Parts: sequence; C-alpha cells; structure tokens
Amino acid sequence: YPELRLSKGLARSVTDWDTALEHAANVFAENIREHGPDSVAFYISGQLLTEDYYAFNKLARALVGTNNIDSNSRLCMSSAVAGYKRSLGADAPPCNYEDIELSDCVMIVGSNMAYAHPVLFRRLEEAKNRRPQMKLIVIDPRRTDTCELADLHLAIQPGTDVALFHGVLHLLMRDKQVDLDFIAAHTQGYEELAALADDYPPERVATLCGITLQQLHTCAHWIGESPSVLSLWCMGLNQSSAGSAKNSALINLHLATGQIGRPGAGPFSLTGQPNAMGGRETGSLSNLLPGHRDAGNAEHRAEVADYWGVDSLPANPGLSAIELFEQLQSGTIKALWIACTNPAQSLPDQNRIRQALDTCPFVVLQEAFKTTETARFADLLLPAASWGEKDGTVTNSERRISNVRKAIAAPGDARPDWAISVDFAQRLQKRLCPDADALFDFQTPEALFDEFKGLTAGRDLDMSGINRTLIDQQGPQQWPFPAGATGGTARLYADGVFPTVSGRAQFLCEPYVAARELRDSEYPLTLNTGRLRDQWHGMSRTGTAARLFGHVSEAVLSLGTQEMQHHDLQTGDVVRLISRRGELFLPVSRDDNIAPGQAFLPMHWGDRFLKGGVNVLTQPAFDPVSKQPELKHSGVRVEKARLPWQFFALIESNVQQRMEKLRPLCDVFDYLSMSLTGRERSALIISAASFAAPDPLLLHEIDSLLGLDEGPVLAYDDPARSIGKRVRIDNGRITAIRLAGETVARHWLQALWQEERVDASLRRWLLAPLSSEPGKESAQHREKTLCNCMNVSQSAVMSGIEQGLNLNQLKTRLGCGTQCGSCVPEIKRLINAVAVSE
Repeated sequence: YPELRLSKGLARSVTDWDTALEHAANVFAENIREHGPDSVAFYISGQLLTEDYYAFNKLARALVGTNNIDSNSRLCMSSAVAGYKRSLGADAPPCNYEDIELSDCVMIVGSNMAYAHPVLFRRLEEAKNRRPQMKLIVIDPRRTDTCELADLHLAIQPGTDVALFHGVLHLLMRDKQVDLDFIAAHTQGYEELAALADDYPPERVATLCGITLQQLHTCAHWIGESPSVLSLWCMGLNQSSAGSAKNSALINLHLATGQIGRPGAGPFSLTGQPNAMGGRETGSLSNLLPGHRDAGNAEHRAEVADYWGVDSLPANPGLSAIELFEQLQSGTIKALWIACTNPAQSLPDQNRIRQALDTCPFVVLQEAFKTTETARFADLLLPAASWGEKDGTVTNSERRISNVRKAIAAPGDARPDWAISVDFAQRLQKRLCPDADALFDFQTPEALFDEFKGLTAGRDLDMSGINRTLIDQQGPQQWPFPAGATGGTARLYADGVFPTVSGRAQFLCEPYVAARELRDSEYPLTLNTGRLRDQWHGMSRTGTAARLFGHVSEAVLSLGTQEMQHHDLQTGDVVRLISRRGELFLPVSRDDNIAPGQAFLPMHWGDRFLKGGVNVLTQPAFDPVSKQPELKHSGVRVEKARLPWQFFALIESNVQQRMEKLRPLCDVFDYLSMSLTGRERSALIISAASFAAPDPLLLHEIDSLLGLDEGPVLAYDDPARSIGKRVRIDNGRITAIRLAGETVARHWLQALWQEERVDASLRRWLLAPLSSEPGKESAQHREKTLCNCMNVSQSAVMSGIEQGLNLNQLKTRLGCGTQCGSCVPEIKRLINAVAVSE
C-alpha cells in the first residue's frame, strides 16, 4: 500500500493512491513552477519493462521539460553504449547467442560469465565439449569459475585492458594478420590507430599488464589465426574511468581483423540487467532519446517533439547518475522520483549518496520491495508490481524482444510501473498545462509499446513490424524488424555498411590511461568488486530467500596468501577495510585466486546486510564519455581489527520483519552482518563484534525482539565479563539463540537448530563455551551448499569424488549440476583438486 510522510522527522503512514499521487503532483508542480523543470529528476532502472521506461521518458521530457532522467544502466552499460555508438555508429550489438556455439575463438573480458550469465555459460560449455578445438580466452585479474573452462587466462593488472588490446593489435599488424581489404572497404581511422599501436610493443604491454610474453603472443596468435572470433564482455570493461576507451579498443580488434557481421564473430556486450537494452532503446539515459536518438542533437529533439505533439524538447544537458546525486546533495534538485532501483546500495561513495538523499526535500520511491536501503529515505513509497505480476516487453542482449506475462496478481494495492507513471503524469499535466492535448491517454501496456515503436521506424532498431500478438504466435523476435518484414535480423553489418555518416566503422585511437586510483603507500591494495553465484545486484529479491545464502553466507573480503601473511591474518579474522571515502569491518578469507596487491569483495552487500555496505568504499570517478563510474577499481588498505566483544544471534520465522526491527538496534556494533540460513525453515543470523560491550539495556531490547525475554529460555549471565547467553527451546527444538561476549559455540548450536535436535543430555551444555558439540572431536562449521537447485552439500560432493565418481556420475547420483548448472565449474575444480593431491 502507498505510504506517505509530510515531514522528514515523521514515520510514513499508509494512504490511498489518490492522496499519494495528488500530493506528488502538487510537490512536483510547485517545484517546476518555482525553480524550473531542472529542479526535479527521475532515476529509473534496467529492471523496468520497455513500456514502463517509455512512460517515464515521455513524462520527463515532453511534460516536465527536463533531461534529468537517468537509469541505473549508467552503472552497468553506458560504456558499452558509448563504445558501440562511437565505433559502429549505433548502440546495436551485432551478434546473437547462436554465435557462441559457432565461434572458433571466444574471448571473455571482464566477466565472470559462469556466475553472471550462467545459462549462457552452459551453452558455451556445451559448445566447447562438442568442439574441443574451440579456443577460449578469459581476461580477468582474478581467477574465477569462468577460467576453469579457459584455454588461456590472462590475469592482467586491473585497468590495463586498453594497453592489452593495443598490444594485441601491434602483434596482429606485425604478423600481417589484419584484414586490409575489410579495413580499406569498410572502416576509417586505421592509419592513426596503427601509429598508436606501434607504441605498444610486446615487452611494454607484458610489463604493464603483468602477463608473460608467451601469453600475449598466444592471445594474438589465436585471434589472428581463428576463422571466427567472438568477444563477450561485461562490467570489468564497463565500470571504469576509461570504460569507453576499453570498449572501443576491443571493437578495434574486430574491425582490424574483419571479425564482425558473420556467424561466430563480433563484439558482443552482455547486459547487466534483464531490460537494460529496452532502456537504451527508449532513451532512458539522460543523453539519449527514444529510437536511438541523442538528446544533444537538435534534429533528433525536433523529430521526437513532433511525434509527441509538443512544441519542443529540452536542450539543456541532463544529469547522469553521479552528477544527479551531486546536485541532489548541493540542493539544486528539489524532488527526486526513484523507480525500481536502490541507489542507497548501488551507487559509489555511499556516505555522500545517503547525505544527498537526506538533503532532498521530497523523495518518491516506486518499488516492489519496501525493505531496500533506499526505502528509509522515501517521503512517498509507492508499491509497484514485480515481474510476473504485470505485462509488457523486454529486450535481451541479442536484440531479441520477448513478452512478459502476468502470472499472479500483485499484492495489496501494488500497480504496474507504467500505470503509476501514467496516472501521475495525467495529474501533473492538469497542473502544468491543463488546456493541452492529453499526452498520457494510455490504458494498456500495448498502447505504450505501439506508440514507442513508431519512434523506431526507419531507424537502426526499427521494430515497427513487431507486436505482442506476433511474439505470442512466433516467439521472441530480434530487431531490426520493420513493418512488412517476415522476420527479425540475426546479425548486423553483414554487408559491411555501418550507421555512420560515411557508412564506415570508425577506429578509435585512444592511448592507455591508468585507473584513477593506483596503489600507493597509504592504500596499497586495489579493491575489485564482482558477483556471487547465488545473489543478484543489491539483494532486494535474492536477499529474501534463505536458501540462496547456502553457498556464501555473509560478506567476506578475499585476499591472496601473500597479503594474508603480510597482515598476519587467518581466515575468519575481522579486518578494518579502509578507502579514501569510508571504511568497513568484515571477515577475511584466503583465496589463492587473488593476486598480490589486490583484494576482492562481492558487490551485493548493502547496509542492510553489512554495516556500511560495500559501496561506502568505492569511488565516484567516471568515464568522461559514458559517465559510468569506476566501481571496479578503488585503493584500499587492510588493518587487523581488535574487536574482543562478540555477538551471535539466530531467530527463526518472520525473518524479514524481524530483520527490519533488529537492524537499527544493531547499528551500535562496530562489525555487523545480517544474513539468512535454512531451506524448509528459514532463520535470521546476526554476527557482530565491537571494541567494547554495549549497554545491557540494548541486549534486553534485542532479546525482546528475539523472543528471549520470556518463555522456555535457558539463560546464563556473567556481568563482570560482559557475557550473556540465551537459548530458547520450543517443543524439543531450538528456535532462538543469543550469545554475547563470547560466541565460541555458535556453529554447533546453529547445527542443532538446523537438525532440529536437542536431547536431554545436550541441554546442560547449550550455554557452555565449547567449540564443538560434546562427544564430537572437532569444531563444527556451517555446511556449505554447493548445488542450491538440488540442495546438495559440498561434503556430499566430496564424498562422491573420494569414491571415484566423475562429473556425470555425480550428476546422476546426487542431481547436482543438472538444473541451472552454475555449480558445475566448482564441482570440476574439486574433482581436479582431488586428482592433483593424489
């Protein structure tokens, strides 16, 4: 249900849609009249459907008259957009998924595809199994599960991709493996680029990138010799202050070798969100307009204004995500509408982002999940339908448009995003221009799509021949698919003609520029962020499913052996991780896949799950062309933390509600992690530590929320040592635990909860400071779930391996790896590790 507060100091209360949207329309209209259209802004999401996106764009540009509308796709895809547009003339990935199966050489750059795009990676695995001669190159500073399939892994120094690509081009030119005929017929700018590539000889590039000469030569040789070459990339290239240059330098290799426009070949960016492409099509970055037009192009503005029936569109440059929140903090933006995204978790330099949201006089949050980090900043919270609760369309990485079908009714008063924005726009138009023709007379998502596709007619992404019925009857379709066509277009640029002024692709000539923050004596480590296998983005969805914490249960910093030894650290120690912008306390673990001088931290953990959140560390520096921030590269240092007072709690049932109530109380702890556990039964886990014990009254308040202040509770207190313990037993099993001061028994007590067993002989030991269950020889630790789909533990897989089972036999006996398959690389690694040890 909608929730509204009329003052920052008040709690929101439930209201109705009319009251909510009338209030929002009044606030926006007042600010637009008093401060101008650029005093308001919209920040939207790659998880919206195309129709939702289009409604917001028309609202911002045609009605409000501002280009201050940007998407969280700025954080994931804007460098790829810039790369395609500058090099090829349009933001149009030329390939399709079938090319993964057809290519002779696949190069994966800056993507742990095994985790980030697991279904696509299964397709690559199957192709590699069918054609072992296929070459697979992975370029990533960290050895990931994706590397397990690779024939060549280039563990380059973070941020050196441009130098690597120029170095590969240098070797291709030297060895006469460039396609001079293609270059002459279909490109421009090669001579200038060739002169630049001369400055990147193998010795220099190998040193810069931290790889061997042999690795560099092998990479170039395979690219030059292979009949078809396909490159796949994601955040490792895009999230960089040189992201546009990295994208164009990679595309240069395809143009120089003629590896584009044919089966198995081409530069293929993988999108980070399910409808990032739909957002790009509808113009949902501040510098874009619908139909692959540019907001800075007067002719494009006139075309769209004429189509929409308005006098003009705004010419003022719009704010990109980082710029928008800077203006929010300065007070320039008076009202902000956020839809389907969580900037209080996902944007870099979170201390400033949260200050900005606190500063903004009016924040609207249109969201399906009211527990996100951004929700606490919302003055107006509007409940939106999630996927499966609404109809519309999306476009995937290969330009293929699919229908999204409503499967269930949305809960409560939740509405589809397009319906919310259209309703608001109708109310706002009555205030801003009541006598004008209605701009938002949309009753269905189909009406929005039909209007939008008219703006694509005659453009590179022409989808005027597509409609919902066609997709229902013939399946998802690729654009371009103009009116009158019988099918979509599998690959672009097969004729060598590109949508540039000259009709030729452009070689971009930009030298290697180092990342903004390099290692130094104060911050000697480079922090890399990336994905976990079973969590997604900011965890607003996956963070509600306890079973998805079975593989990785909490935020952990990964360091290589050398760094662990240098800082005298053991796995499980809590460290203080410090950047120029903020700091975190969290556990550390040894990971031999991390190179010296580097650190890795999953990007998912926001302030709900880890006090502070990962992005309190990351930097807001952005690429000058794409304005995508450099989330992948921050200077940090590690200090061993001394937090003698420990805390652990477990409580089952109603975990989301309990988490919302307990999280503010636990903010007093220096280190705080909240996570879930269980499968059939779920529980909230709280792990914390502090320099000193908190006020006993706080523990009493926490106990009350844990149900440990009354009833069948075993209790022990030692006030002199600030130790207190509680275990609740209902119907012969543990239902809640709280250990304060020392937590040595946490693992075996959690195991008892999981196994639903507490016999009479164990009861007297439940509050004892024992590291293992009485009668057990060693300390018990959490059982890691290796295959979440089939609930197969790592110990079960290891037992099968020790019995001599191979991968296929493990699949048959245990079922692991037979569903989504994302556990397969890890199973292979365990099999190989056992084989090596033998």
